[in-house]
Amino acid sequence: MSASNTTARTRKAPVVAYISWVALALMTTSSVASLRPAPTMAVYGLASIFLYVIPALVFLLPTALVSAELASGWEGGVYNWVSQGLSKPLGFLAVWCQFAMTIFYYPSLLGFVASTLAYVINPDLAASGVWTALVIMVCYWTGVWVSSRGTSGVAGLASAGLIIGTLIPGTLLVILGVAFLGQGNESAAPMTTSNLLPAWAGLSSLVLIVNNFLSYSGMEMNAVHVASLRKPGSEFPRAMFLAVGLVLVIFILPALAISWVVPAEQLSLTAGVMQAFDAVFAAFGSQWLTPILGIMLVAASLSGMLTWLAGPSRGLLLISRQEGYLPPVLQRLNKHGVQQNILVAQGLVTTAIAMAYAFIPDVSSAYWIFSVITTQVYLIMYLLMFVAAVRLRRNQPDHPRGYRAPMLTGLCGIGFTASLAALLIGFVPPSQFGSGSIGVYLAVVAGGALGLGLLVPYLFLRLRKPTWKTEPAEEAVA
Repeated sequence: MSASNTTARTRKAPVVAYISWVALALMTTSSVASLRPAPTMAVYGLASIFLYVIPALVFLLPTALVSAELASGWEGGVYNWVSQGLSKPLGFLAVWCQFAMTIFYYPSLLGFVASTLAYVINPDLAASGVWTALVIMVCYWTGVWVSSRGTSGVAGLASAGLIIGTLIPGTLLVILGVAFLGQGNESAAPMTTSNLLPAWAGLSSLVLIVNNFLSYSGMEMNAVHVASLRKPGSEFPRAMFLAVGLVLVIFILPALAISWVVPAEQLSLTAGVMQAFDAVFAAFGSQWLTPILGIMLVAASLSGMLTWLAGPSRGLLLISRQEGYLPPVLQRLNKHGVQQNILVAQGLVTTAIAMAYAFIPDVSSAYWIFSVITTQVYLIMYLLMFVAAVRLRRNQPDHPRGYRAPMLTGLCGIGFTASLAALLIGFVPPSQFGSGSIGVYLAVVAGGALGLGLLVPYLFLRLRKPTWKTEPAEEAVA
């Protein structure tokens, strides 16, 4: 009996699959780095370095270190962190914002896809709002259909997307950009030390920095891997600093390459990457390669959309079934166990947003507005996370943690202040879009960010009924 019990205990002992800090750094890099924001910062030329480094220091690093402590001490993600640190309703607000930001994220991501795909078919389509709206709707609903089938292996597309749509095109763009300058061509953006800082034209001149907060978001999802390190206390900070360095290289160098080739006044925020490739390939007599690069970028973006599509909505579903935050119709699963009703409801809003591309004259302006709304909704979640982290350290000091962030209160203070500043700055129209109506800009941004980020979850909390609460085991099938 004793031998049997020993065998049973041995069989049940948890096996920890350790990973190296370098592997964690690469995983973090793959989930954060992308070429999509490069055109936005290429507008600033050499000053893009400053505009990437500052949010990395005041937002990316605090987010990574603080979320690592939370993930190593409390399971359940941001909902559990904020629920225990603040309150359950605020925990719902945090997880809602994590989900709701994707409603505006998909139109901006697929707007990039539409402009990139235009260079495969007809570059003139890149400026067409109708074309952009159609591509967004077709791609999103196709993604919903694929996700609702419970397709396995979708998550594996993320690593392939990094190589196909980021590393290869990014490296090629930088190499060709250097070769372009090496042939004696003059850089479209001045590359002198006087251009290291962005030109100051009032608060609106710094607004584009807000986009970088969205570029760096998602670190709280990678923090769960802190438990897989052998020495979290020393290895996690090392992994994060390496990841920050790699992310900055991937963000900065392609942005600079674009600024060398495409003048800022001609740069499209959605099609800027393809504009640069087209111009460089033209200089080398190889424009036939432009559609190929376009297909690679589109494939990577669509794979990224599929990996994101079901994740945040799944987390919202599980919390809602336990606490009754959503009406039963949104809690139902289809025969494949997928929260199809949430995806469809999200799709209806996404379709309405996509139609805005057809009515906003400038596709770049629409892309920017949706990127700002996405960032602001997500920043609400980060504000709650930083406050909750301080409260948990103060109220539960002896709670076991696999990692303790150094100077947590200071890190949270920096992260909170930076997040709040970015959220408020987002309401200021950027200097690059001064020709539009400020009133319309404010109405759209405020309506999207505050309406979706605060009003909608408030209504769910206000209207919820005891019958909305279901047991996780009672999986209703639509």
